[in-house]
Amino acid sequence: MYRIVIHGGAGLSTPQDLGSAREQIARSALKDSLIQADKVLSTGGTALDAVQTAVQIMEDSEVFNAGKGSVFAADGVQRMDASIMDGKTMKAGALCGVSTIRYPIQAARTIMEKTPHVMLYGQDAENLAQENGLQIVPQTWFHTEYRWNQLQRAIAAKKIILDHESVDKGMSKGTVGAVALDIHGNVAAATSTGGLVNKMPGRVGDSALIGAGTYAKNSTCAVSATGHGELFIRRNVAGRMSDLIELAQLSLAQAAKRIVFTELPDDCGGLIACDTAGNITMPFNTGGMFRGYLTEEQIPNVYVWREQ
Repeated sequence: MYRIVIHGGAGLSTPQDLGSAREQIARSALKDSLIQADKVLSTGGTALDAVQTAVQIMEDSEVFNAGKGSVFAADGVQRMDASIMDGKTMKAGALCGVSTIRYPIQAARTIMEKTPHVMLYGQDAENLAQENGLQIVPQTWFHTEYRWNQLQRAIAAKKIILDHESVDKGMSKGTVGAVALDIHGNVAAATSTGGLVNKMPGRVGDSALIGAGTYAKNSTCAVSATGHGELFIRRNVAGRMSDLIELAQLSLAQAAKRIVFTELPDDCGGLIACDTAGNITMPFNTGGMFRGYLTEEQIPNVYVWREQ
């Protein structure tokens, strides 16, 4: 038995706001992410390899706020955060504020496996990535007109926004993430993001923080969150999922429902999670959330809107 569950960010208001062309690009990327992760899991690969593979596919897509599609900070620089965690060993790796690493999630795993630390930031994380042969690209590689224009609108409106939507539509919650269960009975989680549009250059969100945006523990669950990072940090959302299962004896679905629909404010975001029993959940309290899952049936199931 194995599972792969992914998200590409929450907070979408309506299909009209997103646009049909952008929605179709997102759906295609989500399917590809699931298919590539399935190739790992169906051949006996690890959950850790699967979540990294799934996230890297989304980091290469311009439609998601991670990697190639990352949003701009207030100073016109794209700074990325990411984290990954192994539910078997509870080892984790994370980084924040990087601007030249093509696959931030790969660098997060390198930090986990090649150093005694959990997190590195900025130039030091980039140096480690380069020393270990990871792909380094010029900052211009991440530049897209869509994201640049988004920053200009945010600056003009004097607002900080969270991807996908126009400045007059409030905040959207852009991130990508994956959780997986492999045939060996282990879970893993990974999350990657470009952060907030027009954010302060030094801002770090929940995607880089173990326990806030990412968490994995075989005895409970694997979690990747997407939402308003500050709120998720304050509530320790990913770690709290695990605690509610372990200490309150809630099921995976019960814990997720309590956090998303009771403990978090409305229109805040969502999460994906799985456990070693094969249960999955993908709740969100926004208009939509890019999401999907795949099991041994090898049929990608991809969704965007609340009613789906």
